[in-house]
Amino acid sequence: MAEHHHHHEVSGKNLFLTIVLNVIITVSQIVGGIVSGSLALLSDAMHNFSDVLALVIAYAANRLAARPNSESRTFGFKRAEIIAALFNASVLVGIGVFLIVEAAHKFYHPETIDSLWVIGLGALSIVLNTASVLLVKDDSHDNMNIKAAYLHLLTDVMTSVAVVVGGVLMYYLGIFWIDPLISALIAFYLIWASFDIIKESVAVLMQFTPSSLDVGKVVEAIEAEKGVENVHHIHIWKLDDNQINLEAHLDMSEDFFVSQSNEIIERLEHKLHDMFDIDHTTFQCEYNRDDDKSKIANQEGHEHE
Repeated sequence: MAEHHHHHEVSGKNLFLTIVLNVIITVSQIVGGIVSGSLALLSDAMHNFSDVLALVIAYAANRLAARPNSESRTFGFKRAEIIAALFNASVLVGIGVFLIVEAAHKFYHPETIDSLWVIGLGALSIVLNTASVLLVKDDSHDNMNIKAAYLHLLTDVMTSVAVVVGGVLMYYLGIFWIDPLISALIAFYLIWASFDIIKESVAVLMQFTPSSLDVGKVVEAIEAEKGVENVHHIHIWKLDDNQINLEAHLDMSEDFFVSQSNEIIERLEHKLHDMFDIDHTTFQCEYNRDDDKSKIANQEGHEHE
């Protein structure tokens, strides 16, 4: 059994600064949206508020996931970040649906909007969100939860650009229906950007085989090892963002001593880590055992290919 897991430490200072920046954006855009009558500005404010929630949860979940395992929690809180990522992405979808409904109403009942507020606060959002993106960019590469927050911020930069463009069009051309149109586009983008995170986090929680792995090639690598006759009852899943686990039954080619089996397992551990980035392995060694040799077995013990 091997474990090469390294918990990714998120920069607390960078996250805190990002939260402060997004609180400033949210409050200013809510006030500006109410004063100007702009749904697009309020939509951007709601998106920024979801950023604040995402970042707070991201930080808390990362700290929670770093807590040590115990007898009552043998896996610790490793999946706290996955649950938080799913929650954050789901919130974005909910906000997106709400904005689409509101935009549809305003599209058919357009109102005069103070465009200067829209342009000014949209520009402020672009500047502060760009700074936020740069602050959390490095942490987003290895952490699904921070990636969710990072996507919140990245989409805010782009949606704020759309808000500014809409404000300019309203100011110079008086086309006020552009405001709910931009709001709806922001909403559709929110839903689209959240889909991959929801799909990925659900896959981890359901213990699906990581999409990056070909089970057939893993089987080939194991059965190519000297001393291994057959591998069956395979389970491969991700515990969190990074740690991939594998458990399986090994049919040994001979009635080896335990010490000899240990040597084979150690070679397999290194091979699987190097070839497939599998961090944690658990093998049940067998010899001439009369059981089903199917590669995959379900929980009830009824095997299938």
